[in-house]
Amino acid sequence: ANVAAALRQTFGFFWVGFYFVKENELVLGPFQGDIACTRIQKGRGVCGTSWERAETLVVPDVDLFPGHIACSALSKSEIVVPVFNNQEVIAVIDVDSDQRNDFSETDKIYLEQIALRWAQQLKGSK
Repeated sequence: ANVAAALRQTFGFFWVGFYFVKENELVLGPFQGDIACTRIQKGRGVCGTSWERAETLVVPDVDLFPGHIACSALSKSEIVVPVFNNQEVIAVIDVDSDQRNDFSETDKIYLEQIALRWAQQLKGSK
């Protein structure tokens, strides 16, 4: 929860949160921002597609993304980063902006580093 808060507060993102893979869907975890979708199917929306493809997705305009799930009409761009455990996606980091084209390669690089550190922490706590 504090990581979501720190990212949102530091960078002024519209929404920051975590979804965890539980059975065959993503389930909402800690987040900062407006009310969010609580469950997302694999392959649906940006989060479900990132999970299915096991890759980071940077979407400059969510209105142009096929099957985008509009939890908030204020969201205009999005980046979703998968978190891996032994090459399996166990969660995703979802960051939304209320501005189009708001995410860069730099955002991708550092959010992927956060995902990697989080995965390492999860392995260390078991």
